[in-house]
Amino acid sequence: MKLSAIIASLSISLVACATAPTTAQIMRPTMGAVRGGSFAGGHIQKLDYEGFTVWLDCARKGPVKFMYNAQHDTGNKARASSFRIDPDVPKECQQASAKAYGNSYDRGHLVPANHLDYSETAIRQSNYMTNILPQAANMNRGAWLLTEEIVECYRDIDELLVIGGVIWGNNPADDYFIQSHGVATPDAFWKVIIRGSGQNERAIAWVVPNSPEATKRNLDPYLVSIDELERLTGETIPVADYAKHDKPASSWMIPRGCDKS
Repeated sequence: MKLSAIIASLSISLVACATAPTTAQIMRPTMGAVRGGSFAGGHIQKLDYEGFTVWLDCARKGPVKFMYNAQHDTGNKARASSFRIDPDVPKECQQASAKAYGNSYDRGHLVPANHLDYSETAIRQSNYMTNILPQAANMNRGAWLLTEEIVECYRDIDELLVIGGVIWGNNPADDYFIQSHGVATPDAFWKVIIRGSGQNERAIAWVVPNSPEATKRNLDPYLVSIDELERLTGETIPVADYAKHDKPASSWMIPRGCDKS
């Protein structure tokens, strides 16, 4: 699916963009919305886990945004094998089940365990359903995985800020898991990677459709400039203005010899 078709198919009334705090807001701490805090302040709740943060939409029972710093890879702890409901978050804010989705959809991570492999706690928390949404298997193991591999390789070169989120859209045709899990299937996911600072600051961004066509080979057509992403999502991405206008011709190349484990 071409990016122009993706954008054309997305409703301007994207709920995630309209209700979640903007990135400019999430860079500042918010009261009463931290892990273990009150859930009475609204639908969007900030959950601070070890090494990453997600914003959970209680009404949608799923995460809408995530952020973390990817630093030099210093660990190689094993990925957790089981998925769980977060015991510290009200059940009414979460999916009804941690079981596999089926129907050619994976339990897709917003923040991958591999970027948290220095900590058994962080890896376990990454498998909470507050960090999971239905992702088409080809997409989860294809284009979305390649964005994760880019982070995995470039965090050994620079410390990275990774920000991303969900575009729910308005397509009920693929909402297969409302009854089993209580969650809709997003139309797309977006991700930004920021590296460097000052005149050396660089950013790359994608809007990846949640479809079987989103394979590794097809990642480059999903590239967008930061300007385009901000217009689509309503976000304000914390990068220098000069870095907002450029869209790379291709995704950052995986360096030769990179250990993606």
